[in-house]
Amino acid sequence: MATLSRACAIVAAMAFIGQGAVAAENFRRLNGSQISAAISGMEITDGTHWADLYERGGTLTAHSMGRKTNGRWRVQRDELCQDRGQDSSGCYQVWVSGNKVELRREGAKLPVEGLLQRPKKRN
Repeated sequence: MATLSRACAIVAAMAFIGQGAVAAENFRRLNGSQISAAISGMEITDGTHWADLYERGGTLTAHSMGRKTNGRWRVQRDELCQDRGQDSSGCYQVWVSGNKVELRREGAKLPVEGLLQRPKKRN
């Protein structure tokens, strides 16, 4: 009986790992013109805690935990660069899969994950 339980656990783990590998393969890296076309006039959000609005003129309006800040964005060397003043600034590779977005930065352990969508009204 223990062998059957162990076999079931191994099969379940392999299925879970396999799903992750398939999902990872669906992400593709955007180049500079694709980044501009994809995010200009759109927002990237986690759906609950934060949302970054990338306005067409290069203005970045960030909403995070009820706080609103402004900055600038631009595309440079096939990366999305953000200037948030005293908050975090930097450049990121942009990877997409459908409406899912990952902002990947060299040296970072994990990407910033979010959803790309039309902007929502916020206060």
